[in-house]
Amino acid sequence: MSVDARGTSRIVAVVVAWNRRDLLAQTLHGLAAQTRPLDAVVVIDNASTDDSADLARAHPVVTEVVTLPTNTGGAGGFAAGIARAVASHDADLVWVMDDDTVPTPTALAELVSARVRHPGRVTVAASRADWTDGREHPMNRPRPRPGSSRVARGAARMAGAAYPIRSASFVSILIDAEAIRRHGLPQADYFLWNDDFEYTARLLRDGVGLYVPASRVYHLTKVFGSSDADPGPRFTNEVRNKLWVFTRSDALGPVDRALYAGSTAVRWARMLARSGDRRALAGYGREGLSQAVHAPRSTVEVLATSPVAADVAAIERGANRA
Repeated sequence: MSVDARGTSRIVAVVVAWNRRDLLAQTLHGLAAQTRPLDAVVVIDNASTDDSADLARAHPVVTEVVTLPTNTGGAGGFAAGIARAVASHDADLVWVMDDDTVPTPTALAELVSARVRHPGRVTVAASRADWTDGREHPMNRPRPRPGSSRVARGAARMAGAAYPIRSASFVSILIDAEAIRRHGLPQADYFLWNDDFEYTARLLRDGVGLYVPASRVYHLTKVFGSSDADPGPRFTNEVRNKLWVFTRSDALGPVDRALYAGSTAVRWARMLARSGDRRALAGYGREGLSQAVHAPRSTVEVLATSPVAADVAAIERGANRA
């Protein structure tokens, strides 16, 4: 682990941006205001058609803007950014978020503090994500680790965390670079939905995760809602990617797989029951089932023509996931 002039880990933020320049500006202002300054900020521009990339290049907090040749979704964007942060910017810790996430000034400092106070090595530390009115956003609350021991729960509380976690969203998590090198990158072919679930569950299958409510960010989605709201055409991604998690990924053990498969079935049933167009939603689900028959392409293949291809290949090769 490298050490910077402050005697602390080198932390690189990764922001994935696509056609939301006004929200991106708020994200970058939030990063610039951190009480624990960042060592670098990498913005992945997912082939935006607005001036998001130009705005990011002009912002003083940004170290590098990488523009991808095509929109690879959140999954490809985070895979590209995490690879760049670790392979080219020598990150010890990678702080990831979307371009609709606005961190409060102490968000990073609180994540770092929890890592320092925890008696063991922390793989993932997750912030609390609030909506515009201050309510906790239900779609971003990290999943508790099932069956966590009294010792693990006590260690989490000692670190200032609410509980140990099994997975989290990409809305403000701090990831240990050693775990990235060991487990590889997000699966870029997921494009969107469940890419963060698969990746953090993979990192945390044998790692420590903490939910740190003192670390606050705002997740500025258009509506306040949970993950069982009708997603429309994106239900295809939800079904395909969740089935890929259950059948193609090593993120879950047998017990986890059974628990999450059961909870997924219940959530899909609720989603269908609440949908205003059940026939359309069922059709999207059938398309997801059809696509799930084929395995996802490797992240190396998906990002082979991108500016970060060499970084992606290096990380995946080291993790034996190429």
